[in-house]
Amino acid sequence: MEQNLDAASYGVVMVTAASRDEAEAIAQNLIASKLAACVSIMPIRSIYTWQGEVHNEEEWQLLIKTDLALFETLEAKIREFHSYEVPEIIALPILNGSAPYLGWISQQLTVDS
Repeated sequence: MEQNLDAASYGVVMVTAASRDEAEAIAQNLIASKLAACVSIMPIRSIYTWQGEVHNEEEWQLLIKTDLALFETLEAKIREFHSYEVPEIIALPILNGSAPYLGWISQQLTVDS
């Protein structure tokens, strides 16, 4: 099986969640579905405006390593488990990366070629 090691096909999808449990549920489901190779989770503080009010909240940041060809399916899976009306789901391309690491990402995912 030939691997696509073009760094630009891979990315990090950022998602914030309201709780650690929600973040872990999203991460576990993405890994089990082979939509993510790895999900890093960390506590953060977000300050943002929602419905005209400024909020200052503790949240959990997910950094999801994936193939960007999976974004639409990954987004739909995240929405299944997410509690926010408008969750942050943004993809940042990997401009360059270690070939062995990109190869490992590729091996963990289900991508129709």
